[in-house]
Amino acid sequence: MAKHRRPTTMQRAPQGRPGTVVEHLGVAVEVETEGGERRRVRVARNSGLVVGDVVLVDGERVEASARRTELRRRTAGGAVHVVAANLDALCVVAAVDPPAKAGLVDRAVVAARAAGIRPVVVVNKSDLPDPEGVIPSMRARGEDSLVVLVVSAHSGEGVDRLAALIAEVGRAVLVGPSGVGKSSLLNRLLPEAARSTSELSAARGAGVHTTTTSTLWRLPAGGELVDTPGVREYGLVDVPPEDLAAYFPAFAAVPEPCRFRDCRHEDEPGCAVRAALADGRLPEHRYLAYRTLLDEAKLLERKASSRS
Repeated sequence: MAKHRRPTTMQRAPQGRPGTVVEHLGVAVEVETEGGERRRVRVARNSGLVVGDVVLVDGERVEASARRTELRRRTAGGAVHVVAANLDALCVVAAVDPPAKAGLVDRAVVAARAAGIRPVVVVNKSDLPDPEGVIPSMRARGEDSLVVLVVSAHSGEGVDRLAALIAEVGRAVLVGPSGVGKSSLLNRLLPEAARSTSELSAARGAGVHTTTTSTLWRLPAGGELVDTPGVREYGLVDVPPEDLAAYFPAFAAVPEPCRFRDCRHEDEPGCAVRAALADGRLPEHRYLAYRTLLDEAKLLERKASSRS
């Protein structure tokens, strides 16, 4: 008679209470169960859990379910970091002051589209002077399917449109560098978050408007919003060079197809994108921004090939 083998963790039937990770604290996660109860569970720093994960909690054991979507970025050091899970939209926040970095916005939009997540550009601080033309520059990206919202966390302008969009899509994440006003936007959308942010910042010695952990908030108008710490870089992850053009926010103004389906818009014959560049329909700075990301994608592809 064959000896009975004890099933492994992966083979066992799922047990425990279902819930969602709503805050990651490094060595612990805050889990909200379906009944609304919250409990903190200690986890290893390398547990791989992120805000938005659907989990089963059994005592001090947490087991994550498969993710519907996940948003990943490459850090300046080359490490891959999962920002959040099971997202429907990415709201990349830029600002009039400090002026938005177009490269970070482009990378975030590409990352979202590559992950099957809807990108949205949110330009904050519209109440301030805009000598560098950040608002028209970002609005120009909306020529394709990319939504661009101009808002002011200070005056409240446009925040209702942002709230309506989040309620429509389901779960969104706010990403962007420090100083663009992500926490101020959250406080407009959810006033009680201002108290929580202030209390946590005082306890951890951080500035009042500094987000130090990723947190999921449920908004009164509907939908959920994940607030993340500020990011300075947003490197590409698993975006093949031949797919980049389909994700890049600029080429919808070029409706005609290129001669070759896998055209990278470099020096291929019959390239519709380069033709649009030549006749002025495509601004040169947008094409150069694409070429910068294309070079990055090709470098990552070569590195991956050398490791295999």
